[in-house]
Amino acid sequence: MPLPRPLSAAIPDMDAEKIAGDFQKTISQITTSKIFIAVIVTAASLLVMKLLLRLLDRALGRSKMDAPLQRLIRSLLKGVLWSVTVIVALGCLGIEVTSLVAVLSVVGLAFSLALQNFLSNLAGGMQILASHPFKMGDFVEAGGCSGTVTETGMFYTKLTTPDNKLVQLPNSTIVSANITNFSAQPTRRVELKVTASYDAPTEQVLALLSKMAADHPLILGDPEPAVHVDGYGDSAIGYVMRVWCANPDYWTVYYDLMDGFKPAFDRAGIEMTYPHMNVHMIEDR
Repeated sequence: MPLPRPLSAAIPDMDAEKIAGDFQKTISQITTSKIFIAVIVTAASLLVMKLLLRLLDRALGRSKMDAPLQRLIRSLLKGVLWSVTVIVALGCLGIEVTSLVAVLSVVGLAFSLALQNFLSNLAGGMQILASHPFKMGDFVEAGGCSGTVTETGMFYTKLTTPDNKLVQLPNSTIVSANITNFSAQPTRRVELKVTASYDAPTEQVLALLSKMAADHPLILGDPEPAVHVDGYGDSAIGYVMRVWCANPDYWTVYYDLMDGFKPAFDRAGIEMTYPHMNVHMIEDR
């Protein structure tokens, strides 16, 4: 199978007979003493590797990193240590490792270019696990989608939408966009707007809205609910109500107030107007 062009260009043309001859020459130069030294060095390297991994496990155990990120860091360090051990052992045997390292570097570059999206998702997963912008069960908006976080992996994050659809977002998409976490704070503000006729006194409408906020059991008294005139339209006066509630109660409070506006206004005799035009006829004299 031919090598990719960048990889084949980086590796010089080598005669098969020359490679075989160099290999036989290298093998013939391996002595018992070199093998003994290589075994000792490999054993010492494995002992050092075990010690370093144990120290890393202790450090990760005291950290607040997520388990997937801890496993990734440990695997990366273990791979690096194994690579160093193999290279050192080959050097002790007298095997030339410079060309081997060069070839492996070029192969690694070729793979990194081919797996660019894969590596970017991996880097995004590491960033998410390290920065903790959200946790399992949070309702977030990220990458153009919103839903409840059900799984945070190294490559994809899974969201369940309010209509029970499962969305898998690449981690690179999430970290490159704004993330809105609606569940991060213990409380949340509900803001609703309503209109009333110009014929209804503003004091009466404001008092009615304040009473609705005070009577609802899930609305918090601190911060205090606020009701104000929001604007003067062509056909009605706009009012705004801002109340606070516990984060899980947001939608309950929202729909309770929305369902209660019309009945409360009807009982108080307040008209909720809609856009209209008054036409006055003038009689000819």
